[in-house]
Amino acid sequence: MVTSERGRIGRPREFDVDEALDDAMQVFWEKGYEGASLAELTAAMGITKPSMYAAFGNKEQLFRRAVERYTAGPASYGYRALEEPTAQEVTHALLHGAARATTLTERPSGCMGVQSALVTGDAGSPARSMLVDWRNDVLTRLRERFRRAAAEGDLPPTLDPDRFATYVMTVAYGIAVQAATGLSGEDLHGVADSVVAAVAWADDDT
Repeated sequence: MVTSERGRIGRPREFDVDEALDDAMQVFWEKGYEGASLAELTAAMGITKPSMYAAFGNKEQLFRRAVERYTAGPASYGYRALEEPTAQEVTHALLHGAARATTLTERPSGCMGVQSALVTGDAGSPARSMLVDWRNDVLTRLRERFRRAAAEGDLPPTLDPDRFATYVMTVAYGIAVQAATGLSGEDLHGVADSVVAAVAWADDDT
């Protein structure tokens, strides 16, 4: 999507909204919601503050759009994982997806949805609440997927599907935190493998 921005001498300058959102996402991912200043955001996006307000609204609305772009892009592995045919493959895809997405060389380390609003003041409370809802949505979907797996006999009866979903998401977010502290992708993929290998899957013949 392309919109136009009027320059200082009155001539319109066009910018790509999707590219601008990608640039804003990068800043929020690296700096967090409160740490990302409007000056840093508009400089990264290559637009003026008036153009940012005109195209995206205020900072909170821009952040929401950036999270939507993050969800559809780097974090899309989570929703794709839910479509895997077995609970084991869901778990494998989710945890390895987390390890891969949080250690991309061209992106900040860690997870934007975890880091962006963990520490915020009153001004950042809407962003913090939005990300709590964002994380809870993924957990709810994973619980529903594992409940279906349990009903189909695809999870061992010793595993409570809700608790197992919470466990898997806790590991996934732990992977994101460890990535932000500098743990390598190789090590984090090893964590994912360890979790998958530790479960006595219902269809495991070993």
